[in-house]
Amino acid sequence: MRRFSDKHSMHTLNELNVTPLLDLAFVLLLIFMITTPLMENSTELILPSGRKESASVDPNSVLNISIHRDNRLLLNTEVIDLLDLPARLAALHAAKPELAVLVRSHKELPIQRLMEVLDAVKSAQITKVGLAKIAEGQ
Repeated sequence: MRRFSDKHSMHTLNELNVTPLLDLAFVLLLIFMITTPLMENSTELILPSGRKESASVDPNSVLNISIHRDNRLLLNTEVIDLLDLPARLAALHAAKPELAVLVRSHKELPIQRLMEVLDAVKSAQITKVGLAKIAEGQ
């Protein structure tokens, strides 16, 4: 009779082979490192969201004041200082009394910066003031 040896007997594996898991982790890391810079959004100003409403003001008589994330203040496309804003708005309002102002503020800015701009608009005695937003789903 032949004896069975212990050489071919079944035994349990005591160690987990993590090499394939590490390979997968490194491949995923490389994919994310390559694709993350491509996902950068080119829009500098991100507006808060809200419901869409119809405009009731003539678009030709609207001034845009933009407050960027880096505290840059733009009157339409011209960079302006906050201290010069009330006098400039008062002069524009005197020339065109039906003037309206649309304030576009970056959503991550503190509310204090927005209030300073709104105070400058109020000191120029402009009563038609709006805050820009984007629609909820955008």
